[in-house]
Amino acid sequence: MSTTKQGIPMFTATADDAEDGVYRKISWRLLPFLGVLWVLAWLDRVNIGFAKLQMLESLQFSEAVYGLGAGIFFLGYFFFEVPSNMLLQKIGAKKTIMRITICWGIICMLQTYVTTPTQFYILRFLLGAFEAGFYPGVILYLTYWYPTQRRARAFGTFMSASAIAGVLGGPIAGYIMTSMGGVHGMHGWQWLFIIEGIPSVLAGVFAWFYMTDKPEKANWLTADEKRVVETVLKRDEAALGERRHDWRELFGNKKVWLLIAIYFCLLCANSTLTFWIPTIIKEVGFSAPMTVGWIAAVAYLGGAAGMILNGAHSDRRNEVRWHFTGAAFVGGVAMAVLAVLLGTSITPMLPLIAMTVALVGTMSAIPVFWQLPNRYLAGSAAAVGVALINSVSNLAGFGAPYVMGLIKNATGQVSPGLYIVAAIEIVAGVLVLAGIRQLHASRKGVASAKGV
Repeated sequence: MSTTKQGIPMFTATADDAEDGVYRKISWRLLPFLGVLWVLAWLDRVNIGFAKLQMLESLQFSEAVYGLGAGIFFLGYFFFEVPSNMLLQKIGAKKTIMRITICWGIICMLQTYVTTPTQFYILRFLLGAFEAGFYPGVILYLTYWYPTQRRARAFGTFMSASAIAGVLGGPIAGYIMTSMGGVHGMHGWQWLFIIEGIPSVLAGVFAWFYMTDKPEKANWLTADEKRVVETVLKRDEAALGERRHDWRELFGNKKVWLLIAIYFCLLCANSTLTFWIPTIIKEVGFSAPMTVGWIAAVAYLGGAAGMILNGAHSDRRNEVRWHFTGAAFVGGVAMAVLAVLLGTSITPMLPLIAMTVALVGTMSAIPVFWQLPNRYLAGSAAAVGVALINSVSNLAGFGAPYVMGLIKNATGQVSPGLYIVAAIEIVAGVLVLAGIRQLHASRKGVASAKGV
């Protein structure tokens, strides 16, 4: 084994095989469980989109009330994500994930008892506040284990759980709402919140016994395997060069605000699709909850495949900009086509295909985006920076569903809102091409060669 000038060991082919074996072991240990937690989080976050099919009539809520309630979740995210990630870095991922998961499960179940818009808004805000920190926390947590060239695939595998949740969530929600209506005098949408909240509480308890904060604490890795991980991470740290470590510098960092703008535009599209897909399917002509659920499942299955494949291809090609931009452009154009087809297509298949392509393109861009922050930030700056980017950007999740609700109330259609969101998503791709190139040019050495 030879070494670099910095004294970092260079792997031979045999060592590369050993590294691959160690990371297969790590991935099988970490990613399935984190994926299950993300499935549960996603179900508890977006089941409101399916509950809406019965809930609005039951409680006499307007589309605007629904839109505000769906979106106010992200205000909780905004206020509590940065403190949560700072706490994670201090007390560890295991305690943080346990706290988050148990609390969001309890709040999900409490939504069963909503009777007024104010109660609806408060519980949706609390759901966001308690879930805040999970997603950026996992992103930060994975950087403790994976070097840069392995992260897009790991991120994509983890994040695809949100698409898998869409695949499972639609049929499950449809079945619960159809079969449980009237049981013990409660509506189907009420049972949806109860049944989908309980597994989150149980998973949070299990997280305490299962999770490991960092590689050096992993009793399921041998001493040699721990040394491999340590060497790989040191090599990656040296290759990336000097990065910001002081989180107090973040708020004046133009690179961070550019990343926020990019992710904000992407999440406008993702949030719109997340909370309005059941409504879009209903507008096409399918109103039965089970049917809506199965159609949404097919769309999300494509989204899951897109996230994994685009993330893996980005890793193999060591390229980020075009993998993000291409996916965002596909998502934006397909959403505009969907807006044109709604109400004008002679067959429901065409708008459903456009909806699916929009979802695939939008979701495929997400794991690639998360390659960018850790190319510029490290240490406490990475912990706070990832949370800051995610929390501010997720304000799009507050605004987009609410504006869509207002537009739907005013016009009776969702198409005008879809045109706006399509344009915003395309802007995300333009910002990457225009802004990341400039940032890329400002970095020298290895980081530039990596196609940032």
